[in-house]
Amino acid sequence: MHGVSFHFCFTIHQLNVLFVFLNSHCHSHCQLHLFHPGRPLTWFTNSDVSNTTTLLLSEDGDTLYVGARDAVLALDVSHQEEILLHNKLDWSPSEKDREQCSMKGKKMADCPNFIRVLQFLNRTHIYACGTFAFSPRCTYINSETLTMSVKPDEGRGRCPYDPYQRNTAVVVGKNMTPLIDILFSVDPVFISSTFIPDEEKIYFFFSEVGREYDFIDKFIVSRVSQVCMSDVGGQRTLQRRWTTFAKAQLLCQADSELPYNVIQDIDSLPPAEGAPDQDTLFYGIFTSQWSVNSGQSAVCSFRLADIKSVFSGNYKVLNRDTLQWSSRVQEKVANPGECGLHNASDNALRFVKENFLADENVRPVGRKPTLVSAEHNYCNVAVQRVQAANNRDYTVLFLLTESGYLHKVVLLQSGTHITEEVQVFERPQSVRSLKLSISKGMIYVGTSEGVVRLPTANCSFYWTCAQCVLARDPFCGWDAAIRTCVEVKNSHNSLTQDIDNGNVEEACNSVSLNPRARFGPNNLPSGVLVSVSLNEVVRLHCPAASRLSKQTWERPSSRLSSDLYLQLDDSSLTFIATPATLGHYLCLSTENGYQQTMAIYQVKQKSSPAPQTPPSHTLVQDHPTTPPRPGLHTSVEMWPKRTETMTTLSSSNIGLTTRLLGVDLTTQTDQSGLRDAELWDEKLLVSARGPCYLKELVVVSVLLVLCLSLLLTVLLYVLRQRCRSPTTPEAAAPSRNSDRRTPVEQEALGGGQFMTKRRGHIQHNGHPSGAVCNGAHTESNGHLPNIPI
Repeated sequence: MHGVSFHFCFTIHQLNVLFVFLNSHCHSHCQLHLFHPGRPLTWFTNSDVSNTTTLLLSEDGDTLYVGARDAVLALDVSHQEEILLHNKLDWSPSEKDREQCSMKGKKMADCPNFIRVLQFLNRTHIYACGTFAFSPRCTYINSETLTMSVKPDEGRGRCPYDPYQRNTAVVVGKNMTPLIDILFSVDPVFISSTFIPDEEKIYFFFSEVGREYDFIDKFIVSRVSQVCMSDVGGQRTLQRRWTTFAKAQLLCQADSELPYNVIQDIDSLPPAEGAPDQDTLFYGIFTSQWSVNSGQSAVCSFRLADIKSVFSGNYKVLNRDTLQWSSRVQEKVANPGECGLHNASDNALRFVKENFLADENVRPVGRKPTLVSAEHNYCNVAVQRVQAANNRDYTVLFLLTESGYLHKVVLLQSGTHITEEVQVFERPQSVRSLKLSISKGMIYVGTSEGVVRLPTANCSFYWTCAQCVLARDPFCGWDAAIRTCVEVKNSHNSLTQDIDNGNVEEACNSVSLNPRARFGPNNLPSGVLVSVSLNEVVRLHCPAASRLSKQTWERPSSRLSSDLYLQLDDSSLTFIATPATLGHYLCLSTENGYQQTMAIYQVKQKSSPAPQTPPSHTLVQDHPTTPPRPGLHTSVEMWPKRTETMTTLSSSNIGLTTRLLGVDLTTQTDQSGLRDAELWDEKLLVSARGPCYLKELVVVSVLLVLCLSLLLTVLLYVLRQRCRSPTTPEAAAPSRNSDRRTPVEQEALGGGQFMTKRRGHIQHNGHPSGAVCNGAHTESNGHLPNIPI
């Protein structure tokens, strides 16, 4: 609502709770889809529970409290294999409450009690609030028994009415005034709040309509505001109101570009051990209201020291008549935002009342966004500081996209590196939440369908030293003693890492050799045998080592000419089988300067039209009882099993048979370079190829043409006969024998004509009354005349 004060509400108890709400509304190193075995996820779903979007983690990390629809859950997350329902509190409105909600014009689907606030008051109790059929209610819950300690009371001002409204809550341990206003906030959307104990300040992050800008459309700005916990309001001026409230604009913008002005989520990163609180960082996700940046998002980081510097500077002045902001020109009477102003003079408090918007903007660290994504819309963020094997600290961001993918991003001096991309849900979710458990190394995602848990590290996914180093994951390091990629915090051995550069040759003490140097010119492995016919189109598939790798093709004995070979977008190689194109082919994957051999093929000519079975020592089926599926099977992820599929397709544009060969191989070279030599001794799977029916097709086509020609000839003859229009058939010319016949014979052979003449019948229009058909006389009665012979 425009021009209407916004309220903070506090309830005075032993501990007080501060709630804010308002009406609101890169390629990764590897990508793992939902239910991918390479990245195990733990799901909690229940047919009786939905909208599990409010998460609260216990201090020991063993219990996850979940606010859901009409219920509060206590989940046991101490087991790595499963999530168990430990306890459940049913808290739903009555049927009368639902009817009253419906009478207000609300949808019945929005009238249940959606739990939107869960905060610890102490070690034994939780403060919980729910929408309760658009009539918010709050209560205290015993965290051990999950029962209500008191009867629910009105929660207006502490919980949103609408289940889709954004809200934030924070618990503080100071006495506060029951009702205090934030002046002239226009359509605010509160995102998050953080309490800094050493400063005794609470920082709020929200967005609102920027009144200091004059635009035709409403211009949304992102804000950071602060209040002191010792603030109890002025004695005469600003009674029961904040005296230390101040706000400033957060500017997430690169030079000469439109700003990402709408904040979506933000998380704080405490300073390193021994560092001052001013080194606290806030990482926020921002989107743009401008259509030119639609579908894009950015991550900006802000330092607490920069926020404090802006709040200690100059402030704009508010014109009460026009409700417009302008830069202040008069002398500064007081310092807005400074703690202890509740004891200031009335003149100072009047100055604070009209000067609470900072004149300068808070700019991000480095004066540019930390990360800009043109492909993904990020919606939630969690941040963690990780100590690598070299004892250096790295910042890791966990970013959730609207499409359901969780990105793990490492911040480096050279930029950002996305180590993983894991799908956690399929359908878009209107409300989501992200909770990070640093002590347990787990991250929880709350959606309307359930709760998903996944570990922050997935080191066992990398099988070789090269994979482990190229991932550049500060959680993981290569243990040369046991030849395994392990978590850094769980290992006491010396681990190999290179987070900044990902240099495999130095980290793994291995040299990237080309296939000729590794195997020798005459010692190449036989590879996958591909039997083809001449003039047949062949397609060889190359698996990718990662999403950041680049695939190329080589031949040991000749150069790949662009006139003969075509490399497609999926890195597969296509060519026509000729005597010059038969032989060995190698697929090489290069990432960060390190080269790996991903596939080796040996293309040979068929000795007969019948399909040849590859030698058993070269190709062995992994699953002989399961027939291969038709089509080309491709894989872009690194995956332990090694399979190949081969399919025959017809190419209509060239009239030849096209064979597609797909390989899913992941065994790569390690520091010794021996895994490549052993690659083709492993089990491989090749599907049988069907015979070529080109000759039969030609014969059938010729016969079909002949049949069509004959049919057309017969049709033309019939049409030609029908085009004739004769009247009465002409009498046959008398032959020589007709003269020799007697009158009786002629009369018998002549039929009705002779008798008609003898009887003297009159002919009409020059035609006889009957017609001759095949030598028989037809009358109207259809009988032959009774003629004596």
